[in-house]
Amino acid sequence: MSCRLDKFVWSVRLAKTRSIATELVSKNKVLLNDASVKPSKEVRIGDTVTIIKHTAKFTYKVIQLLDKRVGAKLVQDYVINITSQEEIDKFELYRASQQIYRAQGEGKPNKKQRRDLDGFLKDW
Repeated sequence: MSCRLDKFVWSVRLAKTRSIATELVSKNKVLLNDASVKPSKEVRIGDTVTIIKHTAKFTYKVIQLLDKRVGAKLVQDYVINITSQEEIDKFELYRASQQIYRAQGEGKPNKKQRRDLDGFLKDW
């Protein structure tokens, strides 16, 4: 038994929708056994699926194949997260830096804020 890569990524909830999963694979953000492949590539038991999120690479080992999307509690029956702690820390650092850079709901700076920021960086 085998399963398409884009369908597998969607089925184990590594992507929110199937079209997003296909797009991620097409843009080489999802690697199968450390190689970029097409969305229709077949996944087999024992393969490693790597998802690149911003600066980190999350790695999962396939332990069982499936034919439909499963609930969040059942995901651990199909994949094992083998991501190194270093990659997790890298992603957490990215998330923290994004929160500091711009607070939730502020949006992009207006003209006055951009001038103030440019003036600050010029003198710095």
